[in-house]
Amino acid sequence: MTDLPRKAVVRSAKLASVPLGFAGRTALGLGKRLGGRPAEMVAAELQARTAQQLFQVLGELKGGAMKFGQALSIFEAALPEDLAVHYRATLTKLQDSAPPMPTSSVHGVLRAELGTRWRSKFASFDDHPVASASIGQVHRAVWKDGRDVAVKIQYPGAGAALMSDIRQISRVAKVAAGWVPGIELGPILDELRDRMAEELDYRLEAESQETFAAAFDDDPDFAVPHVVDGREHVIVSEWLDGLPLSRIIAEGTQEQRDTASQLYLRFLLAGPARAGLLHADPHPGNFRITPDGRLGVIDFGAVNHLPEGMPPEIGPLLTTGLEGSAEDVLEGLREIGFVKERIDLDPERLLDYLEPFMAPFRTDTFTFSRDWLRGVFAHINDPRQPNYAVAYKLNLPPEYLLIHRVWGGGIGVLSQLGGTVHGRAIVDELLPGADLPPVGEPG
Repeated sequence: MTDLPRKAVVRSAKLASVPLGFAGRTALGLGKRLGGRPAEMVAAELQARTAQQLFQVLGELKGGAMKFGQALSIFEAALPEDLAVHYRATLTKLQDSAPPMPTSSVHGVLRAELGTRWRSKFASFDDHPVASASIGQVHRAVWKDGRDVAVKIQYPGAGAALMSDIRQISRVAKVAAGWVPGIELGPILDELRDRMAEELDYRLEAESQETFAAAFDDDPDFAVPHVVDGREHVIVSEWLDGLPLSRIIAEGTQEQRDTASQLYLRFLLAGPARAGLLHADPHPGNFRITPDGRLGVIDFGAVNHLPEGMPPEIGPLLTTGLEGSAEDVLEGLREIGFVKERIDLDPERLLDYLEPFMAPFRTDTFTFSRDWLRGVFAHINDPRQPNYAVAYKLNLPPEYLLIHRVWGGGIGVLSQLGGTVHGRAIVDELLPGADLPPVGEPG
């Protein structure tokens, strides 16, 4: 593989190859069916080939395109099983890996960031990456003081590629904005661009990681590796052993699933409460269960700065929704910008639309599952259902962009894990203003 494609025209052509390739395979499948191949066999073959091409194109492009692929890999849990089975292995693979950059490029970045004598900083360095991400890849090494470390190296040209992808997404979104009357896309896209620009500077990531590491130092439930050295395009962290959540999703026992789910949900809320930061990249490749049973957390490039913790209105709104006060929920969402003043919305229809997102906190324990998530998607995305129109009337305030990303992505991961969690207790403890009604009360 060559270095990350930098020119927008190259990236656009590669992105265009996904639907074009699918069209070509569909024509191929028609020919095979005319030749007597069973329809089910042809369909399965086409799905497998499409999944492979999706991984190849998004993995090579990295940047914003791969971030899209990682988000898609979380939500495969909501796909119908006969479709998801062909994509699951490929998309889960995309969460943790992608084609590596050449060794010469790796050494070039290390030389530029750590100096010409960069090897002197390490007792050993493995040229073969152990993981890949959207804008960088990770190598295992031993620091000069003997500590095992992870070395994350940014792909050359990642900045230009990422910004190019965002510009392309913005163009498409501006066209789509007229179709969605309730949402203001301009501020959201500005926020998205600013947050992704922050991810390009690993020095900012190092600061965030150290803040988390200090907040959870010696914690009995969570492990965050300390930063050893942080530069603009290279970050060196203590190595963190553990079983990735992707492995637990694929083959974990029910006990492992329950433990991982409980810790995962708890961490998403504990970060703002204890560190003033929300870990905003919830895909499974960033979490693992350590040998001593803690939830290990890595990759702090995407964070939401919440120095006062989660927004104080979320807890009371959840409480109001669980109590069944539809008018108050609508008024509260208007006050914080989720429903614009000019939008007419039926309060009861809104509350019904939101019900699946409140359901995990109506009982002391709740089991997330792929079947449940498919039901949620059918509830809000089926054009034949009256709730379908509600989504088009809702706005997303830019300050909630990353919170929305984490909550949506987190639900996807929990549904893949299929674990049972004590969600009410976690919310009561860690979400400011939450005063959930007792289980069994009307609402």
